Amino acid sequence: MTSTRIPAWLEPHLPVCEAIVALFHPFAEVAVHDIRRDRIVAIWNPISKRRVGDRSLLDELPENSRDARVIGPYAKLLADGRAITSANVVLHNGKGARRGLLCIDFDRSPLDGIIDMLSRFAAPIPKRPAKLFDGDWREQIVRLVQDECRARRLRLDRLTRGQRLVLVRLMDDRGLFSTRNAAAHAARALGVSRTTIYALLKEART
Repeated sequence: MTSTRIPAWLEPHLPVCEAIVALFHPFAEVAVHDIRRDRIVAIWNPISKRRVGDRSLLDELPENSRDARVIGPYAKLLADGRAITSANVVLHNGKGARRGLLCIDFDRSPLDGIIDMLSRFAAPIPKRPAKLFDGDWREQIVRLVQDECRARRLRLDRLTRGQRLVLVRLMDDRGLFSTRNAAAHAARALGVSRTTIYALLKEART
């Protein structure tokens, strides 16, 4: 904390100021303004580069905030262009008179960067070229199993023999067993052995 002398009316609020800064460090600045003097009397983690004794510029607060106990949150920009969110709490002295303003400035620019990155990853994925992937029988087997389990509300690890038989029959109807090693891949997709797949395939074809 930076301060020349702590005013008596500010003393009871110091633990709150210190807790906010400790919780949100290094992204939060807490400044306390003397309403009567229009000066900063204490400041923690000064990301705005302000100092004790600087003018508070309370006339820059949002309109209709004179009688409010809590002002904000509202958006602001630091001198270097970083976006911050501000909220203010009116502090009173022992007689209940408005005496100070506790200003919390939260630097959200790191979060905005993360949100922007996530939004890029969450952007719609272009459809795959059909000519390149429609012949991928391995993926077709996996997709068939997943789609059928989802449509029938089945759990892959709890399929009955009859349900596996239906899936194997569907694979066979789509010609997915015409490729070498298809049975092994189907076995992995269904979580069974190749011997089981051969037995199911034989039954499906009878």
